[in-house]
Amino acid sequence: MKIRILTASDIKSALPMPRAIEAMRLAFGQLSAGLATMPLRGRLPTDKGITLLMSAFLHETQDMGVKIVSIYPDNPNMGLPTVSGTLLVIDPQTGMPKAFMEADSLTALRTGAAGGLAAEILSRKDSETAALFGTGIQGKAQLQAVMAVRSITRVHLFDPSESSARRLSDEIAAWKESVSVNLASTPREAVRDADIVITATTSPTPVFNGNDLRPGAHVTAVGSFSPDIREVDDTTVQRATIVVDSREACLAEAGDIIIPGVQIDAELGEIVNRTKPGRQSDDEITFFKTVGVAVQDAVSAAAVLAEAEENDRGTVINL
Repeated sequence: MKIRILTASDIKSALPMPRAIEAMRLAFGQLSAGLATMPLRGRLPTDKGITLLMSAFLHETQDMGVKIVSIYPDNPNMGLPTVSGTLLVIDPQTGMPKAFMEADSLTALRTGAAGGLAAEILSRKDSETAALFGTGIQGKAQLQAVMAVRSITRVHLFDPSESSARRLSDEIAAWKESVSVNLASTPREAVRDADIVITATTSPTPVFNGNDLRPGAHVTAVGSFSPDIREVDDTTVQRATIVVDSREACLAEAGDIIIPGVQIDAELGEIVNRTKPGRQSDDEITFFKTVGVAVQDAVSAAAVLAEAEENDRGTVINL
């Protein structure tokens, strides 16, 4: 039995953001069309943390994968990351494993790409200013994805860690010299003139006031994934057209949706498939909530593996 081992470096080389966004279009389109088998995320708690099991099979593209993610808050005390993940690509015709890959980079990339796809579909085409709450790995990926689909010229960063915000500010300058970066001192300063607002934090409570959103703004929320926590307030979701990655997953896990008890207007895949409308007017506020679903992992992992096989990336071993 042969299997290809792919590292974080292999994944980043194999799947640039524009291609990852197209992979998300395939993933969400199949999910909303009923062409995916995807059980709800399994949870296995222990005394020290929790391990999540995510699996999916996409019938049209024949992509199949199983991801294991562990979240252990005490790990940094031992020099280990809080979150770690791996993913197994499986051949749906034989059940044999095809590849084993590092999943932290893949998760950041595919979640960022989902936000990029949402921004492409839901934000105003003339969007130029973005606000980012949370400047860690996921915030960075979200911003890169938005900048791949919109001509962003100004970015407001807000993070409790000034050093993290300054570090990302320096990186943004290297991505695109024409982008100006402001380290916002308050959430209102970050949001009030933003065309696109991204929340990618670990905050259990809303990070900005929805009354500060300008008409026509688009909001993507990616940080919370439990029914009892949220990054956005009642006002934001009550003012917005609400789009999600998966109705079933968000109604089970997304406090941003569950706590205010709001109605979901569409899945992103329904808009991709043209069975539901996207943005209706320039003044409309749109809100995209993603808790992350396994179809994203399966499709993006398949894209990584195809490129890796073509260019002989990674290490092939005999088990």
